[in-house]
Amino acid sequence: MASKCGYNFLSGQTVSRLLFLVFGLVSLVSLQAEAATKKYQFNVQVNNVSRLCHAKPIVTVNGRFPGPTIYAREGDRVIINVTNHAQYNMSIHWHGLKQYANGWADGPAYITQCPIKTGSSYVYDFNVTGQRGTLWWHAHILWLRATVYGAIVILPQQGTPYPFPKPDNEHVLVFGEWWHGDVEQIVNKGNAMGLPPNMSDAHTINGKPGPLFPCSEKHTFAMEVEQGKKYLLRIANAALNDELFFAIAGHNMTVVEIDAVYTKPFTTSAILIAPGQTTNVLVYANSAPSRYFMAVRPFQDVPIPVDNKTATAILQYKGIPNTVLPSLPQLPSPNDTAFALSYNKMLRSLNTPNFPANVPLKVDRNLFFTIGLGKSVCPTCINGTRLSASLNNITFVMPQTALLQAHYSNTKGVFTADFPDKPPKAFNYTGAPLTANLFTTHGTRLSKIPFNSTVELVIQDTNLLSVESHPFHLHGYNFFVVGTGIGNFNPAKDPAKYNLVDPPERNTVGVPTGGWSAIRFRADNPGVWFFHCHLELHTGWGLKTAFLVEDGPGTDQAVRPPPKDLPLC
Repeated sequence: MASKCGYNFLSGQTVSRLLFLVFGLVSLVSLQAEAATKKYQFNVQVNNVSRLCHAKPIVTVNGRFPGPTIYAREGDRVIINVTNHAQYNMSIHWHGLKQYANGWADGPAYITQCPIKTGSSYVYDFNVTGQRGTLWWHAHILWLRATVYGAIVILPQQGTPYPFPKPDNEHVLVFGEWWHGDVEQIVNKGNAMGLPPNMSDAHTINGKPGPLFPCSEKHTFAMEVEQGKKYLLRIANAALNDELFFAIAGHNMTVVEIDAVYTKPFTTSAILIAPGQTTNVLVYANSAPSRYFMAVRPFQDVPIPVDNKTATAILQYKGIPNTVLPSLPQLPSPNDTAFALSYNKMLRSLNTPNFPANVPLKVDRNLFFTIGLGKSVCPTCINGTRLSASLNNITFVMPQTALLQAHYSNTKGVFTADFPDKPPKAFNYTGAPLTANLFTTHGTRLSKIPFNSTVELVIQDTNLLSVESHPFHLHGYNFFVVGTGIGNFNPAKDPAKYNLVDPPERNTVGVPTGGWSAIRFRADNPGVWFFHCHLELHTGWGLKTAFLVEDGPGTDQAVRPPPKDLPLC
């Protein structure tokens, strides 16, 4: 039938068909957009890199230092083929990605896989499910993450806005450490003497120490901003052994995310970020147009030697010439414990209907782990001893077969699932410095957890040799930091002070010096998941264990079969 204007009306059936086709195409495009496959090739290779006036060969990914940033969206599948051309065995950990029932893609050597040998390849194949924000990746064998690391940026699903003002632009900042010499040789020399290896010679921002160091004018990261615009900084601490303060001269920062979990926004002049952690901040370019230093410096509130030098980068307003000298920010003092504690207290989960904080309120399993630093007998070492570390008086011994492979194939003799829920003997953990022999043992002992049970773990620092802060990372999970305190944890009084409403949710928690942190999580991810101090020094000394989370009853609640190209030991 023709209209008065000469157009033909379509029949209702035709319109329905067209609408079906249109909505079908939109749905198809939407599904493709929401579930794309991102593929990356990582070539692990040795390249000469120059810093601090001289060059040295370092292990890199694709010849880049830091390595490439991985970009994906929530819901994407990510496939990364890692080919090892370096002289060292290699494995790579995708720090903070949960890898549900897919520990084969987690990456820690001898925990979930045997390392990738020289000349071999391995494909890490995983889905990004229920996560968005900033994470990072790094080598997870020896001390190779000194140079083998990079950022992971997970964007929200298409059409899903940030729960904070949309930035005009964003930048990735990855903090690291730099040694003049070959890091593996330095570590081996320290181990042979039974002493800590030499500390790093510089800190870096995106692999560059900044102009306060010699020969570093061209090795300075610079970020251009425009007056009146706002910027999202995605920050990761890839340093091996140092918690770091970060500040920007003339600018405050608004914290909006930690460890790829949105937070209640708050404004601060500086942030504290431990090794393994990530933080997203909004920066408003509303100061007088000029050049401003961004700076990092260690936080250390006990008399332990650290590389206390300051690394810098430059925030530069558009149109300002490079001849303008930048001003330095006012960083907290290196031993500013009060700032560190108050900053961490401000971190709270967003806890909205779209981003809830599902804190376990009922606990099935209570665990209490004590951190111990000590000395063990070493006839060939200086003073006849070497430094060691333990959890619940157990120094973890790395196996020669990957734990997840042994668990999946039911191979006997690789580990025992009898890690104790508490230390064998209670004592005044943070009292006067302790040197008594607490009968530390060595072993590959795992903590076995039933599927879907709720766990509370209190991590207690001790004054064995010395108190010290410790960033602990749990693979395969996020957890809620429900409480923290200084001194000895009091099970009769401290739980009453827990935040069970909007505690910070993260994958790496900083246990304060001479204090404790309490975390809660639901053990709904089957497999073997590494739990360790993210100070590389302490991990190497044995400050680690692993959780063996049993399979659940459902077909999708069990560890998946291993990939065919899984490396063999």
